[in-house]
Amino acid sequence: MTATEGPSATGGEGPSATGGKGSPATGGEGPSAPGGNLPGPGRGDTVAEVVRQWRAVHPGLDTGPMEVIGRINRCAALLQQAEDAPLRRAGLTRPEFDLLGALRRTGHELTPSELARETFSSGAAVTKRLKQLTERGLVERRGDARDRRVAHVRLTDSGRDLVDGILPAQLAYETAALSGLDGPELGELAALLGALLGQLEGRLGALRA
Repeated sequence: MTATEGPSATGGEGPSATGGKGSPATGGEGPSAPGGNLPGPGRGDTVAEVVRQWRAVHPGLDTGPMEVIGRINRCAALLQQAEDAPLRRAGLTRPEFDLLGALRRTGHELTPSELARETFSSGAAVTKRLKQLTERGLVERRGDARDRRVAHVRLTDSGRDLVDGILPAQLAYETAALSGLDGPELGELAALLGALLGQLEGRLGALRA
């Protein structure tokens, strides 16, 4: 495999509503926190071994980008594989929670197209998830008075209560996943990832060309 390959993800298509995954902070049903096994500065990781192998095959190639992107992809895959215990206990998938979270944090109705943009999901995927959430009584749709092709989606009282009840546990779960890093390290990592994300979002069209 290349350094950018990792185990297949079991989560959703887009970024999480709260920013990561891990294991429950207090007991619960989920697997142990991946953050507890983060390698220290002197320890290797799987990407380091992949890079070493590629350097042996192609010693003249610059593997620097692989060392960054490979680790980002590997971390994302491991965090997604760990799943989300609070969400699982509530019978929600990460993509479903992202939809509910988008409606809660924006505080107003959104169309399916707007939800697709908010959650970095396809329109077809959003339509399928909204159908499931509607059947559970967590969201409701109303037609647009001026355009029957447009629907507006909002949280029901049950949906809002569910999001508000899950969020503290989910944040604790994610804190446990990052427990191997201290405050300054987390701040530096967040800043670096923010800078990278800003560049990629700004150059997305060019990168896909």
